[in-house]
Amino acid sequence: MNAIAAPAAADDNGLETGLNATLREPISADGTPVLGKTYTVPARHGRAVRVKAGQTIRIANPHGTQVCDTWIFNAEHLNEFLSFEHTRAYIDRIIPQPGDPLVTNHRRPIAELVADTSPGVHDTLMAACDLYRYRNLGVEGYHDNCADNLRLALKAIGLRTREVPQPFNLWMNIPVKPDYSVEWLPPVSKAGDYVDIKAAIDCVVVMSACPQDIIPINALNPLDVEFTVLDPAVSSHS
Repeated sequence: MNAIAAPAAADDNGLETGLNATLREPISADGTPVLGKTYTVPARHGRAVRVKAGQTIRIANPHGTQVCDTWIFNAEHLNEFLSFEHTRAYIDRIIPQPGDPLVTNHRRPIAELVADTSPGVHDTLMAACDLYRYRNLGVEGYHDNCADNLRLALKAIGLRTREVPQPFNLWMNIPVKPDYSVEWLPPVSKAGDYVDIKAAIDCVVVMSACPQDIIPINALNPLDVEFTVLDPAVSSHS
């Protein structure tokens, strides 16, 4: 059950504003995965996983309609992380394509998008949903949110971030129109689509199966996503 809490004053943005089962259900005590094992990120919750340099994580959309907010942190120093304000400048496009590096706030590659079976429609513009977002949408009390899923998933493996970076919003469909306004539309991915992301350094990857159920980015029905840290002895990107 969610614990309703008012946002608390803090010296940083790392304090959760409420609780859910994310905190109690890490994949392992420190986030180390079993290579080749597929894990589920339950609807409305988050998970964190350690991905070593050279390893590839496959993030899958089994239903085709679910957005997955995704963050990548330097495992040694969580104050370095995938930053899309830096990545967009580095790759000269808004949405990465296979072969593009994903760079940090220190302007160096932390990972590479190596495969994408979907139409390639993702979002790199919108902040993770948070308690304040849902209050703006008229929600009273606590609502599960991606920002807290990030905080709780890290806390579950003994880590803490001081801020909530811009996520890689996988499969989120936010077209920019000619007048520079945007729309909030359901994903165009299909069931079973996945992306493969290869780590350039030792990383912690955090995923949130976005709980947004008020606007139609998840077709108004949040569902689970899956991830696998591929075993290089048996995996391929074909």
